[in-house]
Amino acid sequence: MAVRAVRGAVQLDRDDKTVLLDAVKELFNEVLEANELDRDSLISIIFTSTPDLRCGFPAVAVRELGLADVPLMCAQELDIQGALPRTVRLLVHAETGRAKSEIRHVYLGGAAALRRDLVPIPARAAA
Repeated sequence: MAVRAVRGAVQLDRDDKTVLLDAVKELFNEVLEANELDRDSLISIIFTSTPDLRCGFPAVAVRELGLADVPLMCAQELDIQGALPRTVRLLVHAETGRAKSEIRHVYLGGAAALRRDLVPIPARAAA
């Protein structure tokens, strides 16, 4: 087993606590699923949010999912002009047998623009 870091981000439609909690829960679950991680493999999670999000702490979302024994930390992103607004990022540290090249980072909604190199291009619908 190795310790790996998995990144993820989601952009919210608005600064609203329910929207924040739902989006972070979705992001967290997608990160676990995409990397075949179980909760016992998690070491720690760091959350950041842009300064325009003031409605709540992203870590509350995973606590509501029952994750009580993993250290969580929230921080504020740098306030950089032109940065993607209303964005929550996470950095999950976990034990896994996956190689670095097999780690799947997850960017949902408008946050996909942050790392187009890591977000799969959706298949075109059949004509």
